[in-house]
Amino acid sequence: MNQPHDRVTLIREALATLKPSDLNIQDNSYQHAGHEGAKSGGGHFSVQITSPLFTGKSSVQRHQMVYAALGNLMHSEIHAVSIAAKAPDEG
Repeated sequence: MNQPHDRVTLIREALATLKPSDLNIQDNSYQHAGHEGAKSGGGHFSVQITSPLFTGKSSVQRHQMVYAALGNLMHSEIHAVSIAAKAPDEG
């Protein structure tokens, strides 16, 4: 299992495929210490991402794109992720 700062790097690298113009990843794992899901070693993260690839996509489609980009990280490094995804013209 990777260290928390390494997980942020892994997430950033995975989400690079979405060509983000803005990307903020916050590790909130410390807020979930003792939580049943945290026992598996996966972290809790918040992701705010702006990408031109989200233009014309619904919120559900955007989230699906983020989950697809995260791929296997969702089965190992990430226990939970909160996603705010928007297109560049959405301010």
